[in-house]
Amino acid sequence: MTKITKLLVANRGEIALRVLRSAREMGLQTVAIYSEADRNALHVRYADEAVCVGPPASKDSYLRGDKIIEVCKQLGVDAIHPGYGFLSENAEFARMVKAAGITFVGPSPEAMNIMGDKLSAKQAVKAYNIPLVPGLDEAINDVQEAKRVAEQVGFPVLIKASAGGGGKGMRLVHAAAEFEEQMQLAVNEATSAFGDGSVFIEKFVTGPRHIEIQVLGDEHGNIVHLFERECSIQRRHQKVIEEAPSAVLTPELRAEMGRCAVDVARACNYTGAGTVEFLLDDQRNFYFLEMNTRLQVEHPVTEMITGLDLVKEQIKVAQGEPLSFRQEDLSITGHALELRVYAEDPQNNFLPDIGRLQTYVRPQGPGVRVDDGFEQGMDIPIYYDPMIAKLVTYGANREEAIARMLRAIEEYQITGIETTLGFGRYVLRHPAFTSGDFDTNFVRDHFQPSVLQQQPSPELAQLAAVLAAKLLTEQKGAGAATAPNGAVAAGPASNWKKNRLAGR
Repeated sequence: MTKITKLLVANRGEIALRVLRSAREMGLQTVAIYSEADRNALHVRYADEAVCVGPPASKDSYLRGDKIIEVCKQLGVDAIHPGYGFLSENAEFARMVKAAGITFVGPSPEAMNIMGDKLSAKQAVKAYNIPLVPGLDEAINDVQEAKRVAEQVGFPVLIKASAGGGGKGMRLVHAAAEFEEQMQLAVNEATSAFGDGSVFIEKFVTGPRHIEIQVLGDEHGNIVHLFERECSIQRRHQKVIEEAPSAVLTPELRAEMGRCAVDVARACNYTGAGTVEFLLDDQRNFYFLEMNTRLQVEHPVTEMITGLDLVKEQIKVAQGEPLSFRQEDLSITGHALELRVYAEDPQNNFLPDIGRLQTYVRPQGPGVRVDDGFEQGMDIPIYYDPMIAKLVTYGANREEAIARMLRAIEEYQITGIETTLGFGRYVLRHPAFTSGDFDTNFVRDHFQPSVLQQQPSPELAQLAAVLAAKLLTEQKGAGAATAPNGAVAAGPASNWKKNRLAGR
């Protein structure tokens, strides 16, 4: 076994801080890296040591694997945790780390290569009879042949980039007449985003739910699944709200999907924490989508329902330790939700917002967890992902987890920028969500930006409540003062509202 004593976290923000905390609990020395834009970031202050690796742009700092390895050599670091994003799924970086005699806390470069390409992933899992979406399982660049395949599969179809994710290089095609144009757009976008224009064709699954299974494997051949996460509330093919367990999986379907997820991991000799993603159609048929060879943003909801610390498990596996539990030892307890609190404006197509956190007060209380990397007065940098925090709630059941999330959203005070908190409140109150009858088209089918204008901000709602109580007290039961339209008289507008009216 390889004993890790000093860990460098090759990341930033909330995930860097989250990994550093678990490492500290394990008694490890810790090293943070940062760009010039993150000089005063919380993860920099938290680590035992911190080193600047370059200018703000990711390509000059967090993506400079050579610089990161050099820092490790200078400081006597014996392991690197990549977090997610940046270099976390870069097989070449993992090879460089290994060649330098440093432990990479993650899967092997070979597993990354297999699962990093959707087509090679499909080939790898075929031997295990994993259900696949009808379509091509090989790259194609002949437009006319691709069009013929699409017609054979039946429209609508998805044209998808082989080398990437996050909705990049993906085009939904409803009819043959638009196929050629959409394929060219997909190829161009895939080339720009991933340096690889390879695409393939899949049947478009109508009314799909996005269900993913957390897996964990060690170097001794043991692989288990840690149940599912429901990730169907998305915008631009990217998740905003996740929960565990799913509201629609039966115990039988959960077991079958879990078995398939373990087989997917087995197909590439996977070690460490990974996630196998599936599409679930409206008939409860499921299809393998892809595997993410890293820790997921939404891993906290799995931690809440299993009682496990996935970062600690990753580090133990990287040290060569066998898993300390078997599949039959694992069970689901309670329910957890996660809302990604982005610096985005849901009323303006979820466009990123930048600015200073004029007010930043985290929610507290039973069943509330906040993974973040900011504090009041800090600026949201323009160089990186706009996520401010992950707001997680846990309850004995789904209803309690939702109620706690709604309370936490109201308690979360953020001013100076637009966020997805109001969007989260809207989703959690919507009948489609509370009933569990929703899919990845929720935003398209149920959300209009104007609905958020009808929701009072937490500041205005609190002000109205205070004023109403004051008026009731003053009039000694004679009834609250009302405006001509019957509403409780409102006080002066908050700074948040003034900023909005000023177009800030």
